[in-house]
Amino acid sequence: MLGRGQGRKSSRERILDAAAELVSGIGSGRLTLDAVAERSGLSKGGLLYNFSTKEALLQAMVQRLVDEVSAEREALRAEAEPGRNLEARLCTAALLKLRKGKTREVASGMLAASAENPRLLDPVREVIKATLENLKATSDDLDAALLGWLAIEGLNSLEMHDLNPFSEEEHQRVVEAVNRLLRQGIAE
Repeated sequence: MLGRGQGRKSSRERILDAAAELVSGIGSGRLTLDAVAERSGLSKGGLLYNFSTKEALLQAMVQRLVDEVSAEREALRAEAEPGRNLEARLCTAALLKLRKGKTREVASGMLAASAENPRLLDPVREVIKATLENLKATSDDLDAALLGWLAIEGLNSLEMHDLNPFSEEEHQRVVEAVNRLLRQGIAE
């Protein structure tokens, strides 16, 4: 995100970027405010002005991940073909698009941090609840929508926990099956 009118990132964004880089490299357990301040190029006072505690910083990082998935879903909406189970297709596509790289690494770090503080995942719980309600309200074939969503969440969970047994080809096969399911529905 760009700072207002200056073409530079705000100090808040710089802090969140620095914290994400550190979590990706060393994990959330070893993350310190001093290290984040140094990495962001701000004084510790500047960091504390934006985030008074490590917990506040971690909460902002979780919220940023939630916002990224939401923004990705909306970006995909502009390109999506209308049709059956649109919301489920957008949801699964957004989750799949953000499964690799820094987002996945940061999400894994946040998951580890939640072991010490389960409340960190409260925004994620709210999104999951809202997603379920949205799927119930908008799906042409609720069974297909729920199965597709759960399959992609399951794949992401396996990857986040470093338990993924699938080759990239097998992963793609599952994704294609989910896409067919969402487009065609469940034959009764």
